[in-house]
Amino acid sequence: MKIKDRLSMNFTLISSAVMLVLMAAIYITFGVYFREDFYDRLGDRAKVAAQLYLKADEVSPDSLSNIRERYLQRLPQEVIRIYNNRNDASFIKDNQQYWPDNTIETVRRKKYIELAEGDRQTVGIYFKDNQGNFVILTSAFDMQAQRRLHTLSVIMLILFVVVSAALYFISKWFAAKSLEPIQVVISQMQNIRASSLSQRVDEGSGKDEISELATNFNKLLEHLENAFDLQHAFVINASHELRTPVTSLMGDIEVALQHQRSQQEYEQILHRLLHDSKRLRDTVNILMEIARADRDYTRANLSSVAIDELLWELQAQWTAEIGKGALKLDFKQLPENQEHLLINANKSLLIIAINNIISNAFKFSDNRLVTCTLLADDKQVQLEIQDQGIGISSQEQAKIFNSFYRAPGAKAYPGSGIGLYVTEKIVRLFNGTIRLQSEPGKGTTFIIVFAH
Repeated sequence: MKIKDRLSMNFTLISSAVMLVLMAAIYITFGVYFREDFYDRLGDRAKVAAQLYLKADEVSPDSLSNIRERYLQRLPQEVIRIYNNRNDASFIKDNQQYWPDNTIETVRRKKYIELAEGDRQTVGIYFKDNQGNFVILTSAFDMQAQRRLHTLSVIMLILFVVVSAALYFISKWFAAKSLEPIQVVISQMQNIRASSLSQRVDEGSGKDEISELATNFNKLLEHLENAFDLQHAFVINASHELRTPVTSLMGDIEVALQHQRSQQEYEQILHRLLHDSKRLRDTVNILMEIARADRDYTRANLSSVAIDELLWELQAQWTAEIGKGALKLDFKQLPENQEHLLINANKSLLIIAINNIISNAFKFSDNRLVTCTLLADDKQVQLEIQDQGIGISSQEQAKIFNSFYRAPGAKAYPGSGIGLYVTEKIVRLFNGTIRLQSEPGKGTTFIIVFAH
């Protein structure tokens, strides 16, 4: 069953149940009202009978019966009895003993009673007169109330069926209209393939659950797109970067094996082989880094990473590699609450991203001083990595994060053009942004911002 059908069905059932309870309450209320009203009418009949039979001494019993039948409308199956002190029926000519003595004595004791005898209702009153003390019992069947309740139940049943059916179709229409944005999102999802992961579904302008679903789905698409891009970059980079040094190695070896050479020529060949081997080693290291980034990216377990502690670790690493003072840390602005220095990220991936920038900073500045500045507050963590290298022209800055792109000024330096591409993907994974400020010959500053 589709969600819209299930919603309309549940809404109809709940509404019908509430309506049924209300109708039952109305029916019971009217039933109680009719019963109490009929008891009042029976009580009035008993009082009228007392006035007719006990107060009108000069009128004969037969005349009183004629007056009662002529001027008082008889109730359905009405029975009126007046009992004297001996519990004998008096005044009314059909003086049969209609009620037992225990009922009559109950009226004498309580002065007034109301009781139901099957479908009949009975009222008894105790009346004192100069002729003696009497018990008057009046009983009848409230046929009019039964007809009214029957009519009310039929009307309620018809209303229940009609309103329930109307509620079902209205709720079905309303559910379809409410879930229409989901159908739009589903149709957009169906058009997305592995080859078109750059597409996004419409998130809309609302703040409801459907917009939240679309937003999270877009984040998932972005994550998958980045993972696919990293895998694609690994394959292309492996085939591209390994081919050149391997071909060069094979060529040098084939040249060396063609004929006997002098010691000097062998040394030159060995130097070229060493150079190509180092290049091959660097390429393998880069590919291993990409593979590691891809592995961690696709199954990144996020945790709270203290950015200040991570920077101290990186400083120790580069001090051991280049020398003391090579990487300068400047904690320019720190928050009072240490929790604002935490970033929800994967530590190994974050190290790869920042190390790629620092490595480029040293490479393109010939190992001159690199400064890492930290600015943090309750809203964001900002990291600035500044070098004194060759710089990047404004025309090249827009392309610097593309895979395998290398600016003309960078081609004199070893590299594959993949490091900043990986860095940008990792920063985006942790909901961060990265940009740069640079002028040729004046160095470059990369600015990474993570919002809390």
